[in-house]
Amino acid sequence: MKIDFANLQYQHALYKDEIEASVTKVMNNCNFIMGEEVEYLEKALQTFTECRHAITCSSGTDALQLALMAIGIEPGDEVITTPFTFIATAEMIAHLGAIPIFIDIDESTFNIDPTKIETRITPKTKAIIPVSLYGQPSDLDAIQNIADHHNLKVIVDGAQSFGSTYKGKSDSNLGDISCTSFFPAKPLGCYGDGGALFTNDDSLAEKIKSFRIHGQTERYHHQYIGIGGRLDTIQAAVLLVKLRHYPKDLALRQAVAEKYTQSLLKTNYLLPKVTNGHTSSWAQYSIRVQERDALQEKLKKFGIPTAVHYPMPLHLQECFKYLGYSKGDFPISEKIAKEVMSLPMNPYITDEEIGYISAVLSGTEK
Repeated sequence: MKIDFANLQYQHALYKDEIEASVTKVMNNCNFIMGEEVEYLEKALQTFTECRHAITCSSGTDALQLALMAIGIEPGDEVITTPFTFIATAEMIAHLGAIPIFIDIDESTFNIDPTKIETRITPKTKAIIPVSLYGQPSDLDAIQNIADHHNLKVIVDGAQSFGSTYKGKSDSNLGDISCTSFFPAKPLGCYGDGGALFTNDDSLAEKIKSFRIHGQTERYHHQYIGIGGRLDTIQAAVLLVKLRHYPKDLALRQAVAEKYTQSLLKTNYLLPKVTNGHTSSWAQYSIRVQERDALQEKLKKFGIPTAVHYPMPLHLQECFKYLGYSKGDFPISEKIAKEVMSLPMNPYITDEEIGYISAVLSGTEK
């Protein structure tokens, strides 16, 4: 059996006619930058998340940069985040000359551990960026309480979690600003790079809208130093179609995750845990294993692709050597990085495929 990790081709085939009609309309209009589809998408995202402002941009990475710029992060400021995530989270902090301050993770959820945050707050601390890893939000009430007590901003890095909820509220409608990514392999992906920011703060929204078009407030009048961070109209056209089908795809992802869990309960692998009051968008279904390299090689021989998200915590990356962290500083992140392994996850995995994967994992394959 040959299994597809993300199954993007299958999804495109499902929505092919709608997507091609939507994209063809853009091409016929030739309004490729900030065309009407961008506005339509932003309104649809506001409705989906129940957030006051949805502002699209060129990528999830640029969404983080725009968020940090909007809250006024400057060189020398400190921003607290997790070392167990994709590099973009800390990279954008460093890109603005600020200092990433890492906090170890909760071993059961892989998200930042709120109980460890206050020990690292200093007069230079300006914000906290919790990451909703693999699709599950962090303990955002605890984080927000800390932020309020110390007058800090909260930026939710929801690059993997669009469509998840925390205590009944959209992951994109939490913190001062929430960011997401529409990278093709994300739960809601476009056909290139794309991202969005969400906020209920009118002032922050206006800054973000300006920053994404080079700090412009009116044509060729620039109040700020900004970036070229717009979402192109063709990507908006793709997302408009896929967003209409997204609730169904989310439900299918949840069903796949539940079937994985039920089929692997009797194995020795540590399975993902979703905390009460949280839902996950299941960007990944990541288990913890021993002797990972050998297991991945075995699965590969049976046509089962896997991935490691992520094999090296950020504090051990060469580019962050200047921060002065050492091996052993964040033991849980380091432990998880050696054990975590992601299984194929998409809405269209069949029961037969899940059974096959589980049989190979449990050593009962025929």
